[in-house]
Amino acid sequence: MLNSLPAFIALRYSTSGKHKSFVAFINRFSVAGIALGVMALIVVVSVMNGFEGQLKDRVLGIAPHIVVNTSESTGEYPFSSIPGVVTSMDFLESEGVIQSRSGLRGVQLQGIEPHIMQQHSIVQSKMLSGQFSQLTPASYHVIVGRALAVQLDLQIGDKLRLLVAGASIYTPFGRMPAQRLVTISGIYDVGSQLDDKAIFMHVDDLQKLLRISPLEARDSRLFLADAFEYEPVVQALAELQLQSDNWRSRQGPLFDAVKMEKNMMSMMLLLIIAVAAFNIVSSLVMVVTEKQGDIAILRTQGMARGQIMRIFVFNGVFNGMKGALIGGVLGILLSTQLNNLLALINVPIAFADDGRGVPIDLRWEQISWVMVFSLILCVLASLYPAFKAMSVQPASALQNE
Repeated sequence: MLNSLPAFIALRYSTSGKHKSFVAFINRFSVAGIALGVMALIVVVSVMNGFEGQLKDRVLGIAPHIVVNTSESTGEYPFSSIPGVVTSMDFLESEGVIQSRSGLRGVQLQGIEPHIMQQHSIVQSKMLSGQFSQLTPASYHVIVGRALAVQLDLQIGDKLRLLVAGASIYTPFGRMPAQRLVTISGIYDVGSQLDDKAIFMHVDDLQKLLRISPLEARDSRLFLADAFEYEPVVQALAELQLQSDNWRSRQGPLFDAVKMEKNMMSMMLLLIIAVAAFNIVSSLVMVVTEKQGDIAILRTQGMARGQIMRIFVFNGVFNGMKGALIGGVLGILLSTQLNNLLALINVPIAFADDGRGVPIDLRWEQISWVMVFSLILCVLASLYPAFKAMSVQPASALQNE
């Protein structure tokens, strides 16, 4: 591109030595505006990506990705052969109430296979004490969240009374919910809103507690490589004529709210880039007015009107490239060093999963799209001044020189 005459002249104009002119000031101002907009958008999107990923790990690390209703089916299903499915396990779920010395709490009981959870669940890496391997059949041991343990003042080894609403027995006092004394063998801390609700126990123990016959089939819980890519798996299950429930029915509104906030923040910052890009209109109009004599000379020497137009389009593109590159470099540097900068100015923010600051997730495809979008805006902003330059009449321009 730089081998063409219009591009060469445009490059000379964009790097003109008249640094004290008002046109040069407006030109630099528009480049700075694009750079700041690109930098801000990269930083904000990276932080929002980090928060979204952290929320995904914390919430969907506890909530099942997909639960397949196989209780009325017979035979084994090759769930692992479905693309996107990592593994599956027998699964039961029920609502219940736990009673301790400090009070009562409603909880969500999850009957799981400990060895599968130990290998494929984020909860295993967030255990404060105990292990999933301690959930052996007929032991009636449970693992609770730290938030619930703090609320009810629970410790390892404490016994709780667990009442299950999904099963009941008839007594001389009437119909009573099934209940059992259980022992706390582990405490986890994922940092999720489900920490004070989800309780894990062996699937065999929960099956007995729910008074489900051992001959009855259980549901299956699927672990996905990416929980957000659940739709192809749901479609594959539907082709197998299996009913399923996925995380969207439970946690969908939460992630929709995060996605909407992320999109709105991105839109507002894109508007900042758009305003900065259209500052190029005013700067290039001034350049056209200032360079009318040059345009007239180039026209009299045989340069076509289309080439004149390309000179000023290239000028806007060069300004956009400078702003996008500067903003991209500054955005990447600020994103990677954001936590160090916050520590330097003594702003203690600890939102990350490890408690070390703001979560950052730089995605190069997003950075590329931001820079391409800013360049497109610069091209669009350059069209009007380019048409204005193309319509300059050489005779009139030279007469006014």
